[in-house]
Amino acid sequence: MQGYRRDIDGLRAIAVGSVLLFHAGVSSLSGGFTGVDIFFVISGYLIGGHIFAELVAGKFSFATFYTRRVRRILPALFAMLTACYLVGALVMTPEEYRELGKEAVAAIYATSNILFYTGGGYFAPAADFKPLLMTWSLGVEEQFYILFPFVMIALLRFRRDQALPILLGIAALSFVGSIILQHRDPTAAFY
Repeated sequence: MQGYRRDIDGLRAIAVGSVLLFHAGVSSLSGGFTGVDIFFVISGYLIGGHIFAELVAGKFSFATFYTRRVRRILPALFAMLTACYLVGALVMTPEEYRELGKEAVAAIYATSNILFYTGGGYFAPAADFKPLLMTWSLGVEEQFYILFPFVMIALLRFRRDQALPILLGIAALSFVGSIILQHRDPTAAFY
């Protein structure tokens, strides 16, 4: 496995910065969505590389992998949920507070993207009043990391010599699928 990568942290900073500037209303920068996509690619590259290296070395463990994910994500998530609940208790109506509870459960179980897709669009007027809306991306990422290790294990076990071309093919199909879905159901494509 590789050590710390400054170039990767620089790309992360650009990706996160573009999202923050977009949400701050900087009209000349409309790359907030691209920033999220860039962050997903960086995450996939780094974590996918770790999974691959551990599998090849015979050191991959689902328990270790998911424990690392939990330790990295849950403390910040629970801190954010606590802050939202405290502020929500002061400023939300009872109905909004119940919705916050539903959103919190979805965030904990990495299904926010599904909840928000089935419960209205990202751009719906009420979106401005959903403090946990940004957790949709965490749902997408964690769902990916539930499946990806299994895909890698299968490829390395049954198609080791063709693992890279198959992964590239899956990526290309995913890209084409996202373009098609963008035209048919933009909200589904987003989430």
